[in-house]
Amino acid sequence: MLTVSCEPPLLRVLVADDHELTRFSLKLALKNHSGIELVGIATNGLEAINCVRECMPDVVILDLQMPIVDGLTAAGEIKNLCPGIQILAYSSLEDNRVDQLLRDSVIDGICLKDTSTSEIIAHVKSLGQPFLVEYLG
Repeated sequence: MLTVSCEPPLLRVLVADDHELTRFSLKLALKNHSGIELVGIATNGLEAINCVRECMPDVVILDLQMPIVDGLTAAGEIKNLCPGIQILAYSSLEDNRVDQLLRDSVIDGICLKDTSTSEIIAHVKSLGQPFLVEYLG
């Protein structure tokens, strides 16, 4: 018997941050929000790149300052692997390179770490809209 679901797909999200408390907070916020599926968590840029290969998220929340491979380098690698993935840079510091990265389409949005949880969720959903429209269209 074939079962057909009329519900839209979940927006697949990967979180990459080197701070445990930040990862935990984002994990709780995303897991408790309907319409979003947390598909992976990475603690550095290299793990983020590898998680993208394995999980194929729609949106990556990516800390810009991480060990091993920084977030900016990881963003470029992720876009080379999967140009359609949306990257939300997530940082505690304002970086003067961000405007250029936004223009170059290496990152698709930015949130400072003092942004409210509801704003982060809204930003993730906004970045994920093309995936949901493609599915529903």
